[in-house]
Amino acid sequence: MRPAAGSPIADRLECGPGIFMYELLYRLVFRRVPAEPIHRLAFGAIRTAAVLPGAAGELRRRLGPTDPVLRVSAFGLDLPGPLGLAAGFDKDARGVDALAALGFAFVEVGTVTAQPQPGNPQPRMFRLSADRALVNRMGFNNQGAAAVAARLGRRTSRGVSRGVSRTGGATYAGVNIGKTKVVPESGAVADYVASAHLLAGVADYLVVNVSSPNTPGLRDLQAIEHLRPLLTGVRKALDEAATPDTPRVPLLVKIAPDLSDDDIDAVADLALELRLDGIIATNTTIGREGLRTDPAEVAAVGAGGLSGAPLKARALEVLRRLYARVGDQLVLVGVGGIENADDAWERIRAGATLVQAYTGFIYGGPFWARRLHRGLARRIRAAGYSSVAEAVGSATRSRR
Repeated sequence: MRPAAGSPIADRLECGPGIFMYELLYRLVFRRVPAEPIHRLAFGAIRTAAVLPGAAGELRRRLGPTDPVLRVSAFGLDLPGPLGLAAGFDKDARGVDALAALGFAFVEVGTVTAQPQPGNPQPRMFRLSADRALVNRMGFNNQGAAAVAARLGRRTSRGVSRGVSRTGGATYAGVNIGKTKVVPESGAVADYVASAHLLAGVADYLVVNVSSPNTPGLRDLQAIEHLRPLLTGVRKALDEAATPDTPRVPLLVKIAPDLSDDDIDAVADLALELRLDGIIATNTTIGREGLRTDPAEVAAVGAGGLSGAPLKARALEVLRRLYARVGDQLVLVGVGGIENADDAWERIRAGATLVQAYTGFIYGGPFWARRLHRGLARRIRAAGYSSVAEAVGSATRSRR
């Protein structure tokens, strides 16, 4: 019997032997190597493959979203699909076009800080394979906003920014910014503003990250009395940088899944008040409830943000609450525990216009984005819709 169209098995078979080869390599090789070194090795291989003559265009043709039902407009960007790569994979904008060639409709760079910093001591990234999860305490290791701006600026000079690529299709690069660790809370606004000034001319959108658990005191900035001046300052910096040739940069905020429901409502109301363009829900969690991994192994890993499948339920709850609060007045980006087309479809029906993933890509391999986009297109059509936009929030509407 052939598996039903749109089923997880059908989605996997569509990618041919590549997905099974990746899973074999993961079991036999990748999981036996510490997470951060294998990340550097894999990312290097992706970048190398993409610079071979004609490779990026061929990869994009084979793996990129091309089905018109997937096209979506969000905060002024015309995207070929709703799935993007979340911040954390490419911290320094070293492989935006290479990652886009693997099928992502947009890539979020970062987290980037105003000053370069090495991050926390290694080891600082760990797999919980039994849970299809990661724990990281990277600590915003990056080369700084000036270096990232210069690298993205070189893309601009080649004509591959603002969704225009010589290899065809869209190549959008958002930038996620955070607080430099050595900067005290009293200097947080100026620190974020410094990054915004440097990145305003080269980012397709900007995200204020106040939700990572790996920078001391960062999550305190989610409190409204701190968040209001921070977002106001960044928005002003982006507006000051706008010119007739440099469009207004959309601004989003990324929140933690560990916020209370009242705090989620308060952030949503503030985003509406300040006329932000969107909210990303959610970052990693400090919780460790319900894991399959042996508790002793979890304890040995230590502190850090947990991502992947265990985050799925809470991230969905936060998204639903945000959509109930803001409706279609803001673009909501669903992230956290997205592993397949069913997960992405559930987020869209719950109110997400866009979805992002990182851990799902790590466990799913290089054909994962194509598999998810194609499975999602089938689900959209099977539900009787002709576009992503028609399906956004449909689960809420159907309950009314």
